[in-house]
Amino acid sequence: MENSKKIVVLDGYTLCAGELNFDALRAFGDVTVYDRAAQADVARLIGDAQIVLTNKAQITADVMAACPQIEYVGVTATGYNIVDVAEAKRRGIVVTNAPAYSTQAVAQHTFALLLESLNRVGAYSGQVRGGAWQASADFCFFSEPMEEIAGKTIGLIGFGHIGQSVAKIALAFGMNVLVCVPHPKAGWDDVRFVTLDELMKESDVVSLHCPLTEENRRMIDEKAIARMKPGVRIINTARGGLVDESALAAALESGRVACYMADVLSEEPPVHGSPLLEAKHAILTPHVAWAPLQTRRRLMKIVVGNVEAFVKGDPINVVSR
Repeated sequence: MENSKKIVVLDGYTLCAGELNFDALRAFGDVTVYDRAAQADVARLIGDAQIVLTNKAQITADVMAACPQIEYVGVTATGYNIVDVAEAKRRGIVVTNAPAYSTQAVAQHTFALLLESLNRVGAYSGQVRGGAWQASADFCFFSEPMEEIAGKTIGLIGFGHIGQSVAKIALAFGMNVLVCVPHPKAGWDDVRFVTLDELMKESDVVSLHCPLTEENRRMIDEKAIARMKPGVRIINTARGGLVDESALAAALESGRVACYMADVLSEEPPVHGSPLLEAKHAILTPHVAWAPLQTRRRLMKIVVGNVEAFVKGDPINVVSR
């Protein structure tokens, strides 16, 4: 193919876990897909490719120095903190992301976690299968406390596409919605924009929907938890680094936090001894909120569209300007 590019896909398994493929990229060049890429091997796997797609493998300044022919890095996700964007900009490398592809899926997962905490569906199902209901003398078998979602106050830290979708669902459930963002958004008369301190003091549920930055790393720490209501529930479908996991595990053990529900951890996959793995009242899922098949199809369409736009000289979804 004349003027075709060499394209390398790192950690392709994340997006294509059996049902999808990257064949559409072959219209733009010679494509090599690696299911997984250890960080130590990233530069070697990229080789002399001009186009690199990555989901978790980091494209650091050292990687860019080792692979000076890189012209484009496409992050197959919305968050792009795995790329040294400042260094990419300095080198004239275009970096793109995939915005808004998982909005509904992550909002749905947020409430799947919250409803599990409130309704204890998994615990009850396990007890029924284990024979506890059969052994009961009563028509209804009560072993787990349950709570209504209506009337509770949920505080959203971050109010992008996902945060707004969560707010809509929360309002439909009859929840009160507080939002903490630097700039309140027009058209949201049913929510209340508040300071972070107000949100923490008033919320029954605190839900994180903000990007991870150096400024907010471990923002949910011992001091923050102390400002929250006793028995607060905390949801994290954003980034694991937003919480101090040791402080949170201690708060779960003491009962200060009633439940922590997360689809993300600070280290993924977690290592043995990670403080939240053994903490009581922690509901953890393995970074799958974004991953329904329909969502991944949407993501693939965006990823291919980003590459096509770059090859044609008019890149879209650029985060390195």
